[in-house]
Amino acid sequence: MLPSAAVYYFPWEINSSVPEGEALRTFGRLHCYDLARSEAILTAQHSSAHYHVCVDTRFVEPFQAQLGSCYMVLGETEHREGEGPVVKARILTCVEGMNVPLLEQAIQEQRKYQQDRSRR
Repeated sequence: MLPSAAVYYFPWEINSSVPEGEALRTFGRLHCYDLARSEAILTAQHSSAHYHVCVDTRFVEPFQAQLGSCYMVLGETEHREGEGPVVKARILTCVEGMNVPLLEQAIQEQRKYQQDRSRR
């Protein structure tokens, strides 16, 4: 039996309320990458606030880190003591050139569809 599809979360929605081990998808610009720690930081802006998502890259290394480029990540959440949630990446893909506002709109439409479908 296949696992359920990963849920899209906006970077500003990833916090300690996301259940540990839950499969998720998110996106952001690669702010920094530390090969020694196998850790990348994705950032995103929503309204006037900046958000960051810590990504554990052990399962996707080596990869060509392009700082400032847009990346999409698929993985599971892990809560680390004193750090907050970390996404353990299974897939980390550079999607530079992607229309981020259009992606955000598509995620909202998908959520709306899923809510309408679950009500029936």
